[in-house]
Amino acid sequence: MRSEVLELTTGTAPAVLDLTAECRRFASTEADGLLSVFVPHATAGVAILETGAGSDDDLLMMLEHWLPREMRWAHRHGSAGHGRDHVLPALIPPSITVPVLGGSLMLGTWQSICLVDTNVDNPRRQVRLSFLPG
Repeated sequence: MRSEVLELTTGTAPAVLDLTAECRRFASTEADGLLSVFVPHATAGVAILETGAGSDDDLLMMLEHWLPREMRWAHRHGSAGHGRDHVLPALIPPSITVPVLGGSLMLGTWQSICLVDTNVDNPRRQVRLSFLPG
């Protein structure tokens, strides 16, 4: 298995970052197998969705609706509403697996691989890309 870690900055606001280009680059030298994309954080997740047409903003809006920052969370360290960030991975999992054939990601036309991060307390993130040959 081959693996590498991406070091990312997400900023000080909830964000959806498109990782598709980095994932394509990583898988491009491989043949057939599986790409695993994993976020080793308790307050971020990985999603496959369309970007650039508003879906990324819609996702952040729905997360605010489902997990309102202003709710009284039992988990209270960090900034106000940080407890919701710790619930996020139950809805947006910390990992995904994508098939790779001939070094190409088998994503649909409008699918992108994205880091979803609502934690405004920690702008530094790691994403581990791992390739398991088939």
